[in-house]
Amino acid sequence: MFKVPTAGSNPIGITAGPDGNLWFTEYSGNKIGRITTAGVITEFPIPTAGSFPYGITAGPDGNLWFTEYYGNKIGRITTAGVIRESGSKTGSFPGGITAGPDGNIWFPASGRNAIGEFRIP
Repeated sequence: MFKVPTAGSNPIGITAGPDGNLWFTEYSGNKIGRITTAGVITEFPIPTAGSFPYGITAGPDGNLWFTEYYGNKIGRITTAGVIRESGSKTGSFPGGITAGPDGNIWFPASGRNAIGEFRIP
């Protein structure tokens, strides 16, 4: 096991990235983490405080996409660690996330009893 630097960060989702590293969400730490297979961890803070990142997936565009459960947003992080947040939908509470066969990002919006689609430009 590899200890996450931020105490109490509560890692939730994890996925393999296009860069050969593993990327994970830190739900209580409000960060996205990257870990090499040698165990070196780098953390990237999410701009929106209290967003509680949950799910994460590798997208067809070479970036990682994640949900912000309480931020009600979908975020993108490049393999260089640059974060961009998109689409605030009050009360949607997006959880898991996956890349669809259509090249878009899909997620459950549990607060709206719906499935959301984020079209990658």
